[in-house]
Amino acid sequence: MLIKTNAIVLSTIKYREYDLIVKCYTKHRGVVSYLIHGALKTRKGSSKSAYFQLLSQLQFEELYKPNQSLQSMKEVRLSYAYQNLHTNILKSAITMFLAEVMSTVLKEEEENIALYEYIETALQWLDHDHDFSNFHLLFLINLTKYLGFYPDTSNMEQDFFNLNNGFFESKQQNLYSVSGEELSMLKLLLGIKFDAINTIKMNSKQRQRILAMILLYFELHLGDFKKPKSLQIFNQVFS
Repeated sequence: MLIKTNAIVLSTIKYREYDLIVKCYTKHRGVVSYLIHGALKTRKGSSKSAYFQLLSQLQFEELYKPNQSLQSMKEVRLSYAYQNLHTNILKSAITMFLAEVMSTVLKEEEENIALYEYIETALQWLDHDHDFSNFHLLFLINLTKYLGFYPDTSNMEQDFFNLNNGFFESKQQNLYSVSGEELSMLKLLLGIKFDAINTIKMNSKQRQRILAMILLYFELHLGDFKKPKSLQIFNQVFS
């Protein structure tokens, strides 16, 4: 039975001469990988591979087989057509970086509509907005809500934030206690909406330090998380 589904592309790998293996985050099944036959064959007036750019938002029909590692899809189309997410060099860098992070941290093969809709809506906001330098920071902080380790904000007035346990504390407990400028920036990011993110002023060095802190937070709470390979290029683009 063919079922219509929506999905966001997390990664693509060339397979054989003309095929692609595409890992997607789907709205109703979580992470699913698909084998796309002939995706790299050029056809007059169209290119099937264009649908499978990183973080593209798709709708297609799938014939899902539970015991099969690679699923199949047909009748693929864009559920949302980005205006410049893949053509603006800065947005493209954010796209590559966040796709790598999500490809690592999103593993559940089950429905999580709230998480799917968060990613979907945030990417559409990025596509439309013109002041997005801090987007990736807020995106990653908010992502921890759905991954189960969003910072406990009940004692935000405290002078330290412990990356290891996710609590604000009155004293420095260990090497993972954050204070000073990093703490101030973290407090600004917590609870803010994307529409107000341009009110947080950071230079490139500050932004890199906050990103390093957030990635360390991911490492401490996700045992197999590794810093993205695209991080160095990403920092160079935004330096």
